[in-house]
Amino acid sequence: MSTATMLETYPAEINLDRGRLATTIDALIECAEACTACADACLSESSVAELTKCVRTNMDCADICGTTARVLSRHTGYDANISRSLLEACAMACRSCGDECGAHANMHEHCRICAEACRACERACRELLATMG
Repeated sequence: MSTATMLETYPAEINLDRGRLATTIDALIECAEACTACADACLSESSVAELTKCVRTNMDCADICGTTARVLSRHTGYDANISRSLLEACAMACRSCGDECGAHANMHEHCRICAEACRACERACRELLATMG
């Protein structure tokens, strides 16, 4: 089952482009998973003390992305202000995490992969926000 397939089954009108919404939800879920895995990998590194901020930033970003994905998946009683606020917070968390992981990317492959996922998610959030008016 894909996100797009599930969104197509929603019987009422959705105030957002379903394709862009599905792409954003998928990016949010992918980012949450990358951040969770990166935090865990950081904890396994011998230099874990140097990665404390990275772990914290990963965990925050994962939580924010996961919550945003769940809220964007609900449309009954939709409140654009809540969705907009979550997307803005998520874009900020993704930028912060992408920057932090990016600083470690040359030493840790998991940080490089996570930074890429964060940057893709930030773009997806901003693109959806741009369509919300």
